[in-house]
Amino acid sequence: MAAVAVVASPLPPHLAGVVPTEGGPAGYAGSESCRDCHQDAFNSWHRTYHRTMTQYPTRGSVKARVDGVVLTNSGVRYRLGSTGDVFKVWLESVAGGGEPVESRLSLVTGSHHMQVFWMPGEDGNVQVGFPFTWLIPEGRWVPRHATFIRPPGTAHSAEVWNVACSRCHATAIEPRVDASRRTVETRAAELGISCEACHGPGERHVNARRKDASRSKDAPLPAGEILHPAKLDAVRSTETCGFCHSMKWIDRGEPWRQNGFRFRPGDRLGDTTPLIRPRTAGQVPGLKEFLARNPGVLAEYFWPDGMARVSGREMNGLVESKCFEGGKLSCVTCHSMHDADPDDQLTRKAQGNAACITCHGAYASKEGLTRHTRHAEGSAGSDCRNCHMPHTTYGVLGAIRSHQITRPTAAETVEQGRPNACNVCHLDRPLSWTARQLNAWYGQPVPKGLGPEHEVAEAVRLALSGDAGQRALTAWHLGWDPAVKASGAPWIPPILAVLLDDDYAAVRCIAGRSMERMAPGLAAGFRFEEDPDARDAWTPRVWKAWREGLPKDAALPEATRVRAVEPDALAARLAPLRAARDERPVRLRE
Repeated sequence: MAAVAVVASPLPPHLAGVVPTEGGPAGYAGSESCRDCHQDAFNSWHRTYHRTMTQYPTRGSVKARVDGVVLTNSGVRYRLGSTGDVFKVWLESVAGGGEPVESRLSLVTGSHHMQVFWMPGEDGNVQVGFPFTWLIPEGRWVPRHATFIRPPGTAHSAEVWNVACSRCHATAIEPRVDASRRTVETRAAELGISCEACHGPGERHVNARRKDASRSKDAPLPAGEILHPAKLDAVRSTETCGFCHSMKWIDRGEPWRQNGFRFRPGDRLGDTTPLIRPRTAGQVPGLKEFLARNPGVLAEYFWPDGMARVSGREMNGLVESKCFEGGKLSCVTCHSMHDADPDDQLTRKAQGNAACITCHGAYASKEGLTRHTRHAEGSAGSDCRNCHMPHTTYGVLGAIRSHQITRPTAAETVEQGRPNACNVCHLDRPLSWTARQLNAWYGQPVPKGLGPEHEVAEAVRLALSGDAGQRALTAWHLGWDPAVKASGAPWIPPILAVLLDDDYAAVRCIAGRSMERMAPGLAAGFRFEEDPDARDAWTPRVWKAWREGLPKDAALPEATRVRAVEPDALAARLAPLRAARDERPVRLRE
């Protein structure tokens, strides 16, 4: 029987020859070939943000405002316009002189939190980053460099989709980079994350089903015809997701820039791209030498004890969890492409504590749960995830849950710098309080190293004295509903106000979002992408507006050290914490 014809997304004619093409490695059939037999699964996948990870720019895929937009960056002016599905860019020097250079937006990555755009490069179908990003919540363009946590003033290096982003934003990518000829002819089985990214190459399965159309869809399939991640053991299943959702070591002997990766769903990930586990990194051939030459690189991905610090590294956290080591927990225990809300891909069975009590039955009853958590049933403190998977991972201008399942401790904050589950909810409580509670409830030793600074509300301390990554996470939690409910709201805006003037644009962005949730309009007109040194400070004007609107009987927690509500007194009270800020440059690689 003839091979199945690959059915790919329509390639806009004006982009032919300048963008990576679909219809890549042998054995891939394309997601459209799945539809006839698996309509429901196709429809549920089609609603996900995985599908729209990378697309051709069309009226249906582009969320950004384009027509009449003029943007300026590094001495270059970018004028945008469109006709139908053709999105054009004219580049011209701000200084004047020379004719504008016409280009176009040729790919778009993302559709959930932001959209990143790409333009044709000079070699083959190279795609270079457009220097502005469209933020979907704000509905506006911002400089691309403003969406990362990296030291202020760091030059934004050009991004190339074909080798930087394609690995996890397309299916079965083949960069096909020929350095000697200076050509790039990238292709993928499919742009975005398609059916075959999880189920493996489908051509054999499609051909077999078409050849024997009378065979029941429920009949057992021959081994190797197609793969179902949920039917694999926990390790192989997790590695299927982990191909993208992890930090791996890619040895120079793996010629992926030319031929793509050899890994296919169901394979052993370590055979081609071993997972990087900081505590055992020296055991991976080549990695030990690389880290010796680049000693600070792990800090850009992990907390000092090896817990993943940035998003996209979920497998790195999961494999360090005892629940995973027991051989039962995998990604598909909680997540699904087909039976979940696209916002977080959490299945119905993973809502609340359902997934946890499958193994931890002692906490299924109200009595067992409240005895363990010391919190009322139905409260945020009785949600297993809030204590054992807190939002201590930074990503996409926000915070996500750690996927390393641990127990909350005060020691992790003292020794590792990582916010702990108790204090990211009880924002108004100092770390010393947490240490005493955990000692009284669970017999945890009070950690050494607690000092006077730990008598201040931990959220205030980290917001004012922490490093840029800690400040970003704290800014997010200062607008997190469960934490605000547990801690009270009146004292939060002046702390967020300080972060509106932070050196790091990403911190300012998160603080601005939390401020708008906490006190709508209090910082009206704030734009995080503006350089704080080139504008008036926001902190004093927000303090003044906050003070004027504060109820006379507002009770501000003593532990926050912000009881003095007159702006001058407030500034004096917070000055020591601001002066103690951790100024070490922070670069977090998502």
